[in-house]
Amino acid sequence: MSAGRGFATALSTLARWSLSMFALAMGLCCVGTAWAKTLEVGPDQEFKAPSQAIAAAADGDVVEIAPVKDGYFDCAVLRANHLTVEGKGADVVLTDKTCEGKAIFVTTGNDITIRNITFTRARVPDGNGAGIRAEGSNLTVEKSRFINNENGILAADAPDSTIRILDSEFTRNGKCQNACAHGIYIGSIALLHIEGTKFFDTRDGHHVKSRAARTELIGNDIEDGPNGTSSYLVDISNGGTLIMENNILEKGPHSTNARAAIMIGGDDSSRKPIELTFVNNSFVNVGSAITAFVLNWSGVAPSLEGNRLRGPVVLLSDDGLWVHRLREYLGWFKARIWRMARRTADTIGALL
Repeated sequence: MSAGRGFATALSTLARWSLSMFALAMGLCCVGTAWAKTLEVGPDQEFKAPSQAIAAAADGDVVEIAPVKDGYFDCAVLRANHLTVEGKGADVVLTDKTCEGKAIFVTTGNDITIRNITFTRARVPDGNGAGIRAEGSNLTVEKSRFINNENGILAADAPDSTIRILDSEFTRNGKCQNACAHGIYIGSIALLHIEGTKFFDTRDGHHVKSRAARTELIGNDIEDGPNGTSSYLVDISNGGTLIMENNILEKGPHSTNARAAIMIGGDDSSRKPIELTFVNNSFVNVGSAITAFVLNWSGVAPSLEGNRLRGPVVLLSDDGLWVHRLREYLGWFKARIWRMARRTADTIGALL
């Protein structure tokens, strides 16, 4: 056999092998898609409670929940990845039961979508219960309602995670007893994006408390109303990036903290924002005390453009920043001295 003919034969064999591998990969893909299933919940379905279907769900499945009179007295832990759980009607309600002492839904899987469900009256012994407790990475919540819970959503630290909340409603959430609960409280994640969502009548805590590296609030309605007793409307606790555009904000007459509407870096200023942008927001202060629209302790200058303010309000303030920095330094110094004392005591103990 000539060298040229041998080369052609080898090339033909390689091409056939490549096509076979491609066909096998496509087949496996299609099989995986075929295995994904829809699990239906309702009085006339195989699964009578959402928790039954969620427990049976595998990665990529969809759980569809039909409404029932008086709602489902049920809770669930969502362990599957790429899972979608959605209500198939206007009145799909889960109420009055929590799992693991945490929440109505505890999401430990990744890439979960929750749609068109109402979560209400979540209570736990430590006072920090939630409609949803997010513990995995990447959660999307759409067209859902959180009413009269301790926290609407409480999210644990997950540094690479993104949480998106779209077209939803948070009403009468929050409390402060052993510790404060909030409309939503998001731990240290990569991105929190909230859009087209209403926060109303929050109690004692903040409407939105975020420790995310980046927080985006676009086109939301965040209001105390006549009875709300919230602290801040938005609290960016560690000074991460904040983008706020086209939001409607109102601080009511019964707010428990008239100092500011938006607070940046109030817990600590360890994370310097890459960007602080406030564009075309509307803020009304109904209370009698002068309130800062933005109280900024991050040390990074914000961009403010086209914001409309009414009532006793100043646009921007850093009042209290240096006292705050002194407390941070003293806290750091105290912790350092304590660690040194412990190491010294351990060393002496080892020598004796």
